[in-house]
Parts: sequence; structure tokens; C-alpha cells
Amino acid sequence: MNAEVLISELSFKAIRSSGPGGQHVNKTASKVEVSFSLENSEALSEIEKERLRTKLSTKISSEGIIVLQCGETRSQHRNKAIVIERLVELLQKTLKVAKPRKKTKPSKGAIERRLKSKKENAFKKSNRKPPKIE
Repeated sequence: MNAEVLISELSFKAIRSSGPGGQHVNKTASKVEVSFSLENSEALSEIEKERLRTKLSTKISSEGIIVLQCGETRSQHRNKAIVIERLVELLQKTLKVAKPRKKTKPSKGAIERRLKSKKENAFKKSNRKPPKIE
């Protein structure tokens, strides 16, 4: 994934925000919406596109567009920087291939400690019972 090419492919839209700002909110468009076309992107290889399609299927529209919004701050520029950072982070995290887990067995010492604590608990509980009268 080439982040610089990816950022140049993004399209931005400014919207009126509902966040902090009082009366200022009613007259400025500080919320930023970024849309990224997965299908038309040249920053990603076909393998990466396929991986994103499967893992982000709930976030991708039917046209193959990922849309994110940010209206946290009163500044349009800061919101734009935040939303770009979020999108790049989301794509990088999704494209990262998880290492396969190696199966391991508990050590002998761990098994012995577990069995010893089980015996101690059983002994404690058996001592709580009243003695049997025959």
C-alpha cells in the first residue's frame, strides 16, 4: 500500500457539524467526510483490494467506496487530518497478515502446580464437612 498515492486519491466533503462550537456550528462546515474508492485505487494491489473487500465488507458501500467522517473539533483542517489518519490506520491494520498461532503444551511444572492446588482445595472442602458417624 502506497500511502502518498492513497491520500491523493481521497475525495473530501465538508458538512455542518453537530459537535462543540455553540452558534458557530450553525454557520460553518467543520465536519469532514472522506470517501475512498477501493475499486479505482492505484495505491493498492489486487490482492490487497480483495483482502480489504472481505475484511471490511460492512464498511464498504455497494459501489466499493469506504466513507469515514470526523467532526470532533471546531477546525475543518484538524478534522481532515484526523479522518485521513483514521483511514490510513484502518487500511494498514486490515492489510496486516496475522501470524499463525503455534500450538503449545503446558509445562510439567505448570501441570504439577495445577494438580497440587486442586488437591489443596479438595482437602479444604473435605475438612469443612461434619464427621461421618457410623
